Amino acid sequence: MRAIFDDRQWRHDPRHFMANGAILPNPEQPARIDILKAGAEAAGCVFEAPGDAGLGPVAAVHSAEYLSFLRHIYPRWRRIEGAGEEVIPNIHPAARTDGYPKSAVGQAGYHQADTSCPISDGTWEAAYWSAQSAIHGADLVAGGAHAAYVLSRPPGHHAFADLAGGFCFLNNSGIAAERLRAAGLRPAILDVDVHHGNGTQGMFYRRGDVLTVSIHADPERFYPFFWGHAQERGEADGVGANLNLPLARGTGDDAYLAALDTALDRVASFGADAIVVALGLDAFEGDPFQGLAITTPGFARIGAAIAALGRPTLFVQEGGYICDGLGDNLTSMLGGFRAG
Repeated sequence: MRAIFDDRQWRHDPRHFMANGAILPNPEQPARIDILKAGAEAAGCVFEAPGDAGLGPVAAVHSAEYLSFLRHIYPRWRRIEGAGEEVIPNIHPAARTDGYPKSAVGQAGYHQADTSCPISDGTWEAAYWSAQSAIHGADLVAGGAHAAYVLSRPPGHHAFADLAGGFCFLNNSGIAAERLRAAGLRPAILDVDVHHGNGTQGMFYRRGDVLTVSIHADPERFYPFFWGHAQERGEADGVGANLNLPLARGTGDDAYLAALDTALDRVASFGADAIVVALGLDAFEGDPFQGLAITTPGFARIGAAIAALGRPTLFVQEGGYICDGLGDNLTSMLGGFRAG
């Protein structure tokens, strides 16, 4: 299987992460790259660097205002006397229709949903090349590859069209799906991360040409809290093109696979001719976030079930944090897909 990664993705090195009022080390560390790369290579992946398709494919799903913010906010932030080393918001608008300030602090609050998406000197460059990696992967699939793996880091599925959040800045899975759609395919995004893909849902919620399906820990008591509930089906042209399958905390392999059967049936009913798998590995029983309890062999079963659908498939890396088993879980998922 061909795989894509750019060395500039190392440049995002977040320091902080606030959870439950405590300032903690950020778990979305560059060290994830080496672990995931080794796991993919153990599954037979051969890595290549992406080309530069420019901002056009990114701007197809993200607003120009938001992209301008991401490109320029860090040097603006550093001009604030006494500012911290990273861009972290401390105020947010009550609604997206509220006023748009000129202040760097105000714009950070407008464009960053939470405190887990700090922006530093290398963030834009890393996010840009993470997105370019996803675009390159989509082009491989559109060009006839049966499958490809994208080591997108930083991840993307919590990023809305104009809003960062949850370690995410550019929505790599959404960018890839839109690239496939522009190539004449009918894509479905299948999100298997432990957290709901709220940014991806929001990006396509009023559209019927891209199916979004997410299997995740129930957000009633789990991040992202405000999105990912079963009643969210889409709006306008998108009614029926969004499916959420929230699972109880601690759900294991068999119940997860039953939910996956429902998800894959919806993908087939949509008539999808390509699948973007938003590949979170944080549903693992040993992941630091402790949302679900998928075993390492369970990931192979997930990969095999996806393969059985027989559609060209692009795996785009989302979550999955440093723990024993992270690399093995990626090997298991991609190996299960290949065997399936």
